[in-house]
Amino acid sequence: MQQLGRRKIIRHIEADHRMVCFKPCGIRGKDLEKIELDFDEMEAIRLSDYEGLYQQECADKMGISRTTFSRVIQQARKKISDALLHGKAIVMIQD
Repeated sequence: MQQLGRRKIIRHIEADHRMVCFKPCGIRGKDLEKIELDFDEMEAIRLSDYEGLYQQECADKMGISRTTFSRVIQQARKKISDALLHGKAIVMIQD
């Protein structure tokens, strides 16, 4: 089977996000729509929003370009916003 597009660059992920998930209170997990957040998206959130680093610093730590980092963080924030605004669960997946 032929793969379309460019191969994904291996990204440096410092934190272990395997056991992280979130869901709205009072609703069983199996009844919720789920948003999948890739490990690299979670790492981008950690570096940018939690650690407070500039995008270039985040990109350097992850081993990607600043423009790629910008796209990753934008996707992550959109997914998180969707989950918070619409009562969806967030689960981490390793891409």
